[in-house]
Amino acid sequence: MKCLILAAGQGSRLSRKGDSKPLIPLLGIPLIERAIRSAMQADIAEFYIVSGYNGEQVRPFLDGLATRCGITVIHIINDDYKLDNGVSVLKAKEYLSEPFLLLMADHLFDPGILRDLMKQSPDRIAVTLAIDTHMANELVDMDDVTRVRHENGKLVAIGKGLADFNGFDTGIFLCTPSLFEALEHSATDQGDTTLSGGVRRLAGEGRVNVLDIDGRFWLDVDDPRALNQGERALLNQLRDKPNDGPVSGYLNRPISVRISRILCRFPITPNQISLLSFSGSLLAAALFAMGGYPALAAGGVLAQFASIIDGCDGEVARIKFLESDYGRWFDAVLDRYADAFLLFGLTWHAIAGGPDSLVLFAGFLAIIGSFMLSYTADKYDHLMRRRFVSGKGWRMGRDVRVFLIFLGALLNQPLAILVLIAVLMNAETIRRVWVSRDRG
Repeated sequence: MKCLILAAGQGSRLSRKGDSKPLIPLLGIPLIERAIRSAMQADIAEFYIVSGYNGEQVRPFLDGLATRCGITVIHIINDDYKLDNGVSVLKAKEYLSEPFLLLMADHLFDPGILRDLMKQSPDRIAVTLAIDTHMANELVDMDDVTRVRHENGKLVAIGKGLADFNGFDTGIFLCTPSLFEALEHSATDQGDTTLSGGVRRLAGEGRVNVLDIDGRFWLDVDDPRALNQGERALLNQLRDKPNDGPVSGYLNRPISVRISRILCRFPITPNQISLLSFSGSLLAAALFAMGGYPALAAGGVLAQFASIIDGCDGEVARIKFLESDYGRWFDAVLDRYADAFLLFGLTWHAIAGGPDSLVLFAGFLAIIGSFMLSYTADKYDHLMRRRFVSGKGWRMGRDVRVFLIFLGALLNQPLAILVLIAVLMNAETIRRVWVSRDRG
């Protein structure tokens, strides 16, 4: 499906953040790129962008983005960008002769909204508007939002000053070319050149359906306050990772998200962050092997810090739309090496303070248990997602292992912590094998 995006406005309320509103960055990514990449996650690859104010900056950027992402971008120029947004939509009339999605360049949204919209049948319906019926949504600016009233799945009324309303216009539409004719009639008959004017005319004919977004995320980034809200909302989404263990969920993730907020503003890739975390683990292992409590304690602190940084690669990848199967696999490979080096370094340190055979045996079991726990993780997590509606079950992972290494180093108990890790990791592996067994 083709996607029309309006990016012609001046955006004066955000002018102190940048000369061109569509190019104002949010966590390192321009607003219009966020809109396009979110649409791409709904399998959309053909975009018609209406630019106007400072379009000479917007269009070259979009051409570069199209090359990088392998998508098609068709430019539509609106020199009358000071007029209402319905004028921008009408500029696309000659380009779109079949159903299309309509988005705003300054809106953030869950791609799932687009997927649901595209499932709607346009037969005899001119427009389907995604609406938010969560009346207490704290991200909605009540002084600026376009309000709607709907009944039995139909739009009844729409407007910013609507007194009787039961939903909000998200600025996300599934349209047919009938919208263009409605906009023309609205401008000619009522002198109303807004997009809402055309939609209102179609609603009067019973030709506008509504789709409740069911509480999913969306935000109109229209001023500095909304820009800050968008940043906080996207960062908060990073905290909800179903496979996080207790240490990641309550300690590592709150810290790593704050670090990722800074990292995403720099041209650093997730794979480079993975290497940085791995380097920290190698240095921690080297400190363990040096001997002496100061080096042991410093290594423990560094190992835990590297574990926190290990969460940043995935966070930055999600924030900047850089997620990939290779990146996840590369990070997993480095984590296995890091675990081996950390446990071997701890074993090397413990040999100086205890019987060699006991230390080597504990270190061996700790390393084997660590590897087997990681090996069984995918199958176990998949099983837990099927068994629990929330997708969450009790989970022990790398976060717990590294945190135990950190505690053992601080308490100067390398052998005791090796034994504990060996017991816990192997016991958890056996438990996973047991609960995952074929019961048929």
